[in-house]
Amino acid sequence: MSIKDRPPSRSRQIGNILFFVAGLFLLINLLFPQLFGPSIPRVPYSLFIDQVQDGEVAKVYVGQNEIRYQLKGEQDQLGQIFSTTPIFDLELPKRLEDKGIEFAAAPPPKNNWIGSILSWVIPPLIFVAIWQFFLGRAGGGGTAGALSFTKSKAKVYVEEDATRVTFEDVAGVDEAKIELAEIVGFLKSPQRYNAIGARIPRGVLLVGPPGTGKTLLAKAVAGEAKVPFFSISGSEFVELFVGAGAARVRDLFEQAKKKAPCIIFIDELDAIGKSRAGNGFVGGNDEREQTLNQLLTEMDGFSAGDATVIVLAATNRPETLDPALLRPGRFDRQVLVDRPDLSGRLKILEIYAQKVKLDKDVDLKEIATRTPGFAGADLANLINEAALLAARNERTTVGQEDLREAIERIVAGLEKKSRVLSEKEKKIVAYHEVGHALVGALMPGGGKVAKISIVPRGMAALGYTLQMPTEDRFLMDESELRDQIATLLGGRAAEEIIFGSITTGAANDLQRATDLAERMVTTYGMSKVLGPLAYEKGQSNNFLGNDMMNPRRMVSDDTAKAIDDEVKEIVENAHQKALAILKHNQGLLEEIAQKILEQEVIEGDQLQEYLNRVQSGDGKVTVSV
Repeated sequence: MSIKDRPPSRSRQIGNILFFVAGLFLLINLLFPQLFGPSIPRVPYSLFIDQVQDGEVAKVYVGQNEIRYQLKGEQDQLGQIFSTTPIFDLELPKRLEDKGIEFAAAPPPKNNWIGSILSWVIPPLIFVAIWQFFLGRAGGGGTAGALSFTKSKAKVYVEEDATRVTFEDVAGVDEAKIELAEIVGFLKSPQRYNAIGARIPRGVLLVGPPGTGKTLLAKAVAGEAKVPFFSISGSEFVELFVGAGAARVRDLFEQAKKKAPCIIFIDELDAIGKSRAGNGFVGGNDEREQTLNQLLTEMDGFSAGDATVIVLAATNRPETLDPALLRPGRFDRQVLVDRPDLSGRLKILEIYAQKVKLDKDVDLKEIATRTPGFAGADLANLINEAALLAARNERTTVGQEDLREAIERIVAGLEKKSRVLSEKEKKIVAYHEVGHALVGALMPGGGKVAKISIVPRGMAALGYTLQMPTEDRFLMDESELRDQIATLLGGRAAEEIIFGSITTGAANDLQRATDLAERMVTTYGMSKVLGPLAYEKGQSNNFLGNDMMNPRRMVSDDTAKAIDDEVKEIVENAHQKALAILKHNQGLLEEIAQKILEQEVIEGDQLQEYLNRVQSGDGKVTVSV
């Protein structure tokens, strides 16, 4: 069970009951004062005036909301006390003076000893109750509530109630599972490793892009080893109070040692583990540094006689971590959890497809082929989107078309059927997308053109050409990169040929083509002028794809100009290549564009029949019909 789910202590329950009873007494005293004090009869104001005129009143006490008066008794004794509601009467003081009646500005206090005691006791009790409530919300409560913010916020899962996840629930990361199986073996039978003198890694760092299953892998390790699992995010260590993060680290490891053997999992380790070298002269974030220092101390404190506690951590920004975290003895091992390949994507789809009802004719291998670069979380979202589409269309099972449409939703965005284009814009988009498709059909490394659509999608796409890779590619040669740039410029080239002008529709194509050409020159060394030199800093361990993390090296003005000239030449040559192909196939370009203007989407066999007729610029037929 989670630490947060512990039942309240008995003393805290008794205190709550006492507060409730005291509050109830106060409420009854305020609503029904006659229960705890003498009852004073109330009379009309007119009767009070008549008694004053008749000389029956001995004393009068005038209050803001009440007038109390006492009648004369027998033998100079005071009689009964009455009360009345005051009204605006300026003549009252003169009447009282004329009759010689003693009067004062405030009534005497009533003889209510219980109310007096409660008026002194209840306010402090309420203040203490409110203070205890907020300390309890901060964490822990009870006698330790004042320091409860220093307690660890880790959720603890034990064998019975939590980690039902095993390695069978994780697919697409077989190499990572093999690495972590050693940790499982040590937790199950540590004596086998200790007997031979082996030292198991004290910490294992899972690194990889977002959504690849790092957290799921950590839970699977705990599920396989059947040991308690402490789960916490790195940001939960940092608190408003200085020193709270370090105190929580100490508390976490103390709890873990009591439940050893066990696993501590820290997600998003970079939240507290960033390098201390870049803080400058001001001192940086002292609270985060104290938390990091305490974590380093706790991880370094394990020795042969210490409890068996394995620390797993996950991050997608390993390049920002402090070197002290990564040295041997702390996070000894780094396990890469990368995006799955084709077989891995197929296994992941099969796992998530078990949770929905699929048609018998669904081909998951085709879906796996259409989703290169998808992480495990993306594939889970794909299956869910397909199920939502099927339910929205009142179907009882998920079909192949639902899965294909889900891919397009994720890649290109939702269809914008409400976005109505003018006939001129529609025509420009049609020729633009067909230009991409015709050039892409001749490029051997560009993938198979599977669909052309002029239905607007997402925020900016007025149309799109879908190219599906036929296999997973990890290396690309220079000619294939140049072909990709030519395909990107095919839309702009089509606009130039057909309309004699260009539009803003190619802005994204130009950006991607320029970026690819610049990487060819500055990163891949594919320039005869500049030679095999890298002018950009390495992009290793940058799983977020942030180019700002990899700035260009310091270069001279002449070198910078040479880089710009080379990039321009690569893009210009690709542009001329696209123009040559489309001019040679201008008739086919116009034929397909007219067809897509009629039906908005072309795909499948109909599209392939058109693309089989594409010829290269030298007059050779690429594929005969």
